[in-house]
Amino acid sequence: MAAIDCGTNSIRLLIADLPEASDGEAAPLVDVSRRMEIVRLGQGVDQTGMLAPEAIERTRVALADYAAEIEKSGVDRVRMCATSASRDASNAADFRTMVERTLGVPPEVVTGDEEARLSFTGAVRGLPADAEPPYLVVDIGGGSTEFVVGTRADGVRGAISVDIGCVRMTERHLHGDPPTAAQIAAAEADIAAAVDRALAAVPGREAATLVGLAGSVTTVVALAQGLQEYDPSRIHHARVSYEQVAEVTADLLGKSSEQRLAYPVMHPGRADVIGAGALVLRVIMERAGMPSVVASEHDILDGIAWSLGAISR
Repeated sequence: MAAIDCGTNSIRLLIADLPEASDGEAAPLVDVSRRMEIVRLGQGVDQTGMLAPEAIERTRVALADYAAEIEKSGVDRVRMCATSASRDASNAADFRTMVERTLGVPPEVVTGDEEARLSFTGAVRGLPADAEPPYLVVDIGGGSTEFVVGTRADGVRGAISVDIGCVRMTERHLHGDPPTAAQIAAAEADIAAAVDRALAAVPGREAATLVGLAGSVTTVVALAQGLQEYDPSRIHHARVSYEQVAEVTADLLGKSSEQRLAYPVMHPGRADVIGAGALVLRVIMERAGMPSVVASEHDILDGIAWSLGAISR
């Protein structure tokens, strides 16, 4: 199976084999390849309502590389999901045409609800025993953040997507480098209002465990751990406290993009928006009353791959 997740900031590829049915329901996917490129598809879309031509071209270049790897790997099924930026854009048809020509299959511009459910499926499989259900899974993307509450046994109880991604909040509020106190306060107020709406729409405050997904969360967790290189095996299912998240957030918001790049775990394409992503995570923890967050390297990408498995079976 090949799963592609095209978000506001990055485009990611997972090529994986399904586990054998005899391995049991808890068996993980067998990874063949995981890749990520920062293409910033959502560049300026919050202001213009359109996908920038140069952003579509950056995405095309990355997607062409993925298509070559998919063909070389002999993949049986491909599913590409496009999320927040391509939902918002008035010229989404240009993006769709580019994808069909490059990949050979059309992108599915999934709803926020479907995005949330795919993220939940990918995240909750294989959670450690000390991660007590029900779970509040939050996927902090570039344009939006998904909130999903549920359990492995009963599935999703509630899901919602709100427009508070790291790229969107940076472009809307955090114009300084580093941002000013007034800019941070404005961003925090915007985020808090959206988080409160989300937690009112889903039973988020009833959850026992907060599970955080995507690059903003995993980068904050890597920084909290003091890692000297980005090591997914040490980040996946690591638990960090609210106090650690607050400390990392304050540090990131107090630094320029160039200073953030000095951290060995920092992806160059994330340095300018990580402050907003960390702020989203911190505010979620505050408003939901969560003392800690469990990071997951498995997210919507894995959920897309599992959905292909369900189709094939």
